[in-house]
Amino acid sequence: MPVKISYPGVYIDEVKSSVRTITGVPTSIAAFVGWAPRGPADEPVHITSWADYETQFGGLHPDSPMSYAVEQFYRNGGAEAEIVRVVKHPAPDAKAPVLPIGKKPKSGTDTRPTLVPVGPGAWAQNLTARVEGVEDEDGKGDKKGVYNLRLTDTGTGVEETYLNVSTDPDSPRSLRRVVAVSQLVRYDKDGSKPPEKNDDEPPKGDHQAEGEDQPSKDLFSKVDPVPKDEFPALIDYEGDEAKKTGLQALLKADIFNILCIPDATERLKDAQQSQHLMQTAVGFCHDHRAVLLVDPPNAWNQTSPSEVAKAARTLPITGDDARNAAIYYPRVLATDLARGGLVKDFPPCGVMAGVLARTDAQRGVWKAPAGTDASLNAVQGLMTPLTDLENGRLNQLGVNCLRELPAVGPVAWGARTMRGNDQLTDEWKYLPVRRLALFLEESLFRGTQWVVFEPNDEPLWASIRLNIGAFMNSLFREGAFQGRTPAEAYLVKCDRENNPQNDIDRGIVNIQVGFAPLKPAEFVIIHIQQLAGQVQV
Repeated sequence: MPVKISYPGVYIDEVKSSVRTITGVPTSIAAFVGWAPRGPADEPVHITSWADYETQFGGLHPDSPMSYAVEQFYRNGGAEAEIVRVVKHPAPDAKAPVLPIGKKPKSGTDTRPTLVPVGPGAWAQNLTARVEGVEDEDGKGDKKGVYNLRLTDTGTGVEETYLNVSTDPDSPRSLRRVVAVSQLVRYDKDGSKPPEKNDDEPPKGDHQAEGEDQPSKDLFSKVDPVPKDEFPALIDYEGDEAKKTGLQALLKADIFNILCIPDATERLKDAQQSQHLMQTAVGFCHDHRAVLLVDPPNAWNQTSPSEVAKAARTLPITGDDARNAAIYYPRVLATDLARGGLVKDFPPCGVMAGVLARTDAQRGVWKAPAGTDASLNAVQGLMTPLTDLENGRLNQLGVNCLRELPAVGPVAWGARTMRGNDQLTDEWKYLPVRRLALFLEESLFRGTQWVVFEPNDEPLWASIRLNIGAFMNSLFREGAFQGRTPAEAYLVKCDRENNPQNDIDRGIVNIQVGFAPLKPAEFVIIHIQQLAGQVQV
């Protein structure tokens, strides 16, 4: 604040710096949308490892293409992911299954506390709870007001144990508080009334659940039966924007850069439904500065590469939004650990999401995720081997091919968007150029929020040029742009020329940022000439 001058002397005034560092956003957070046997539904769950996925969603499942895609993502170098579990929504009046805890009263209202599964699905039928008494200090009976609780998912063998749970609802060890970290259940605050005193205290005397060999002081209960889980339909995958379900659940995520929907070709066998979902998803990606990885349509898997080249003249995604999508062909062959290690074909989106993440970490988002460095880890082979000529025909149509090269193995051998058809001459032909642009857009969008409501005049413009210029220069030094000097590599313009008085009066500040992208060396031509009879000078 301004210094108040009252006497002759020296005054110190701390001036706010005009430097506001712009930090680049992450570039390889992959979002996976699909069906899983258990876990939170219609909620983006952030994970950082395959172990996180196993804990939250149950690991590999033969009927869950998403589970294999996530596993392949981490095998190929992925780090962070957002998982959205899609389920078939029940009728509005359907009630969640409950798991009562404690001894049922002989008469009166049943006020026992109840737990409900963390997400819908048939998996909940496997949930059981065992309440065990806690011996007192002298070992002559059960301690009053506390018990041990064991939750088990008998389908997967996952077990959670909570010791010394208090019957006092206000205790730090109350049931509501201890199960807050559970990966299986949550406290049913809506379906449970406050328990009467000692209602959830372990019972005394003998109690034997049917078919269970338990100590006499144990109380066993099982979740109420639920209907058999049905797989989602197209409407469930597309979701509701108002309710933020399905694909729209990603609106609740902070950021994602890559989107994979392996269920589009695995679950939605109808080609029109699959294409409709992909078109919806690429529009969603365009609005959120992300890239959609598209799997080859099922029809491509049953025909020859020459027929695929004919079909690829009209790709599954068209229009301007296709610049935010890339398609990879063919499907990959990998070990199916959920089926005893058999080799099976899988959609390539999960593998390629990992390759993109690995390339970003090693080289940067401006490096094409293709070439001999873009190896496909944990891939046994490809469903359809391609020749150079077949690769060439598909490449010029905007289809990125996966190849198996001698001494290298399976690799990604293409880096085009779905606007990469040579006849389109689109400026967003190459995937690394598009992803670099999206990275810059998101980073500058977040890094210039401080400009809002600032006085719109030359001091603000100078500060904008300083901060954005510093950000762009750091990328130039890392090799993100072509050019020998910063002036050749990028442009930051914010001055009186592009901010006329009319825009200032309307509260608008215009910032122009340009960059010279690096195009991948897609075609390497070596000129060889035989020299004979040359005179040495």
